[in-house]
Amino acid sequence: MNKSIAIICGGGPAPGINTVISTLAKTFLKDGFQVIGVHRGFQGILSEKPDLKIFDFAEADRIFSRGGSSLVMSRFKPKDSDFRIDFFKTNNVKLLVTIGGDDTASTAGRLAKFLAQQELDVAHIHVPKTIDNDLPLPDRNPTFGFHTAKDEGVRIGNTVYEDARTSENWFVVAAMGRSAGHLAFGIASACHFPIMIIPEMFNKTSITFDKLINMIISSIIKSKIRGIEYGVAMVSEGVFHFMKESEIKNSGINFTYDAHGHPELGNVSKSHIFNFLLQTKLRELGLDIKSRPVEIGYELRCCNPIAFDLTLCTLLGIGVKKLFDEGISGCIVSADSKGDILPLYLEDFEDENGKVPPRLVDIESDMAQLFINNLIYIRPYDYEDAKKYVDDPEAFDVKKILNWN
Repeated sequence: MNKSIAIICGGGPAPGINTVISTLAKTFLKDGFQVIGVHRGFQGILSEKPDLKIFDFAEADRIFSRGGSSLVMSRFKPKDSDFRIDFFKTNNVKLLVTIGGDDTASTAGRLAKFLAQQELDVAHIHVPKTIDNDLPLPDRNPTFGFHTAKDEGVRIGNTVYEDARTSENWFVVAAMGRSAGHLAFGIASACHFPIMIIPEMFNKTSITFDKLINMIISSIIKSKIRGIEYGVAMVSEGVFHFMKESEIKNSGINFTYDAHGHPELGNVSKSHIFNFLLQTKLRELGLDIKSRPVEIGYELRCCNPIAFDLTLCTLLGIGVKKLFDEGISGCIVSADSKGDILPLYLEDFEDENGKVPPRLVDIESDMAQLFINNLIYIRPYDYEDAKKYVDDPEAFDVKKILNWN
C-alpha cells in the first residue's frame, strides 16, 4: 500500500491556505506519496466515513493562488474519547499536516500521542495561520494571510476614506483582531486615518466605551478646528476582549447572551455598536455630526493571496517536507527572516497555564509611537479652540485619556 500524508484545516479561513495545500501536494506527490485532504478538520478525520479529497498534480496546480480553502474547515475540538485509528491505518498515513491556530496544533499533538500509543507511526507537523498576526513567531515574522488581509483592508479603507472626503461624513470602521490590534493598526496607518484605537494603547488604563468614544470625538473636534469636516475612525474589535464584562453589559447595547450569561459578541457588528455610542454622545454634546458604520471582517479571510503570502506559504509547505525528511515531528513549521526553516514547539510559546499568549502590537516601538503621535486629536494647545465645541476639552485629550502624560 502506498504511504500517504493527510491534510486537515481548523479554525477560520486565511488567505494562503490553498497555497500551503497545493505546495504540500506537489512536493509529496513528487516523492511517491498519496496526498489526502480531509474535509471538516478533526470532525472529518475522526468520523466513520471521512469525506476525502485525493490530490493529483492538476488539482494541486489549479488551487495554489486561490483564496479560501479547498478543504472544508471546522472548529470541532475532539475529546480524547473521540480519537480513533481507522483512517490512519486504512490509508497508511505517515504524516498528519494540520493548518490552523494553536488550538488545532495542541489537539493534533494529543491525537499524535494517541496514535503512538496504538503503535502507529504517524508524524505531525503544524502550519500556523491567522490574519490576526498574533502568534509569537520568531523575529516578529508575520503569520501567513495577515499581509493579504491587510492589503484587502487597505483597499476597502481607502474607498471608505474617499467617501468620507466626497460626502463630508465621518465613518466608524471596525476591523478584525480578536486579541491584538495588528490588522487595525496596519490598515489605519496605511490609509492615513485621522484616528485609530487598538487595545494595546490602553497599557496604562482600563478600556471603557466612554474612553473610546471620547477619543473619536477628540479627532472629530481637532479636525473641525483645522477646517476638516470628514474623517475615518478605526477601532480594533479586540478592545472588547480587554474590557470588563460589566462594561459591555452596561453599555446600553441589547446583546444576546450564551448559556453561561456571557455576551455573544460574535452576533453583533462592532462598528454599529461604536457608531451608535458615538452618535448618542454627539447628541448629548449638541454636535450635529453624521457618522456611518463600516465593518471590515469576513471580506478579508478568503481573498486571493498577494505575492508575499504566496511566497511565504510556498516556503512553509516545502518546509514541512524538509522537517519530515529530517525525522522531525510534533512541531510547528516556521521560517525566520532569512528564509531558513525552523521547527518550533508549543511549549516554547505556552505560559504557566498552558496557554499561548497573543503577540501584541509593540506599542512602545518607534513605528507605533510615530504613527500614534501623528494622529489627529486634541492636545493641550487646542483646549481654547476646542471650547467652541465642548465645555471640558481636557476630557477629550487622547494622551490624558490613555494616562500617557
